[in-house]
Amino acid sequence: MKKRTIALMLTAAMAAASLTGCGGGSSTSETTAAQTQATTAAQAETTTAAQEEVPAESEAEEAAAPVSDGELIKVGIINNDPNESGYRTANDADLKKMFTKENGYDASFAYSLKNDEQITAAQKFIQDEVDFLLLSAADTSGWDSVLQDANDAGIGVILFDRTIDASEDLYLASIVSDMDKEGETAVNWLAGQGLDSYNIIHIQGVMGSAAQQGRTGALDAKVAAEDSWTLVTQQTAEWNSEKAQQIVQSVIDSGTEFNVIYAENDDMAKGAVAALDKANISHGVGKDVIVMGFDCNKWALQELLAGNWNYDGQCNPFQATYIDKVIKQVMSGEELTEKTIIMDEKGFDAEEITEDDVNTYGI
Repeated sequence: MKKRTIALMLTAAMAAASLTGCGGGSSTSETTAAQTQATTAAQAETTTAAQEEVPAESEAEEAAAPVSDGELIKVGIINNDPNESGYRTANDADLKKMFTKENGYDASFAYSLKNDEQITAAQKFIQDEVDFLLLSAADTSGWDSVLQDANDAGIGVILFDRTIDASEDLYLASIVSDMDKEGETAVNWLAGQGLDSYNIIHIQGVMGSAAQQGRTGALDAKVAAEDSWTLVTQQTAEWNSEKAQQIVQSVIDSGTEFNVIYAENDDMAKGAVAALDKANISHGVGKDVIVMGFDCNKWALQELLAGNWNYDGQCNPFQATYIDKVIKQVMSGEELTEKTIIMDEKGFDAEEITEDDVNTYGI
């Protein structure tokens, strides 16, 4: 498939989407520098247990098929550090399972938790004349210029996992979780616990990311509206377990009372619990401190099942099949009917979760 032909298909797809689309909108702090790997996804090996356990929900092998003219579709994939969390490991594994030569793709990957490094990687992929740029942005802002360059070069942009603050004209589709809804579901659950007062340690993810904004926004709104809700502290641990432990330990050392840990991912909740255990503070169902996390790692859901944590919000990492479908629609000239594709997600309560839930939804 020649580049000019792909560009013409993209132009038609973008025009159709603009008419029919709906509107839209982690365990180390050191980030991996954005690096475009020369190896294709077909050569990438799954090296961690979390990657080996990616559920069949992705259905990558069944969904993808080589392009009819025998030429590979060239994609550049920009993602967050796969070592950031169990969620990100599963997400990266899902993409590598889909975007292989056997499935009709020539894929290269770049990783960073820093926006400027991701933008540099995007510029490199544009220079390399990829057919599609797949992006999970570290930050929601700052993408207009480089995405315009991609469009000018006839490169289709597909967002996954995270939204950005940019014109919808700059990308084909956005395949995401509803981060605002994730936050609202969690805060509504917490309100339903009926505490006389809520003294909350709020541990945030990487500031500016869509996940952080959605999970923070709902809690901020509730605290502003309710006199009985107080933020004991609100700090970013950048998805990092050790930093979260330090934040909670600092509150414990200060002698300030608290009864809720609201951590914006499972790894940070784990770090918070480590500080509680060190101080012999009880946590979980019927205990002194409510513990809340997000992402639904299998080990985290097992903590709920054991009653050690109270709540975990689902964030679906399996987006590869959705992306593949969009690409195949564009390549075939089919009209795109959705600009924003929202995946179904739920929250889990320790008093209601089952072993089947752990096995079905744990990542």
